[in-house]
Amino acid sequence: MRVIVVDDEADRASSVRHALEGAGFIVVATCATGADLPRKLAELAADVVIVDIDSPDRDTLEDMRRVTMEQRRPVVMFAQDGKPETIKAAINAGVAAYVVDGLKPDRVRPVIDVAIARFAQFQELRLELDKARTTLAERKLVEKAKGILMKRRKVDEDEAYRLMRRMSMDQKLRLIDIANKIIEAAELLG
Repeated sequence: MRVIVVDDEADRASSVRHALEGAGFIVVATCATGADLPRKLAELAADVVIVDIDSPDRDTLEDMRRVTMEQRRPVVMFAQDGKPETIKAAINAGVAAYVVDGLKPDRVRPVIDVAIARFAQFQELRLELDKARTTLAERKLVEKAKGILMKRRKVDEDEAYRLMRRMSMDQKLRLIDIANKIIEAAELLG
């Protein structure tokens, strides 16, 4: 597994690198906070970001949010700051695991494995939510198109739906595409 280490202290970064390599990870880069992490992550094709920091600041958390949301990579943060508001801010930024009291070589592998599993679960839930939102939006458009047909053709709801289904089959288009055409035509004709 390919890893990028983010740490502002060179000595600590070196020991983190050795601990990760000892646990079987491939460390592709070590960089400081604010080093355009999203770009480096894309360039180096890393699988995971490991952050070792005393206390994450707003800019670091924003970088972590971009990594988890835009690049869809898990972030594991080892920090000294155990304040609840800091932990909450890190989790809200998308950090998959926030470990207080620094990185311990014997805990590296299990912590990262849990973080990756948690991140994968979060991504799955996010996809399900996106799908549900899309389905709901499409359903609303189909209902709107049915309403237009009911009004223009003076038919009931079942007949409007049958007309849309028939158009869908005849034109080899999805029902939502037919609904969009009906809505566009109605808007064009006024």
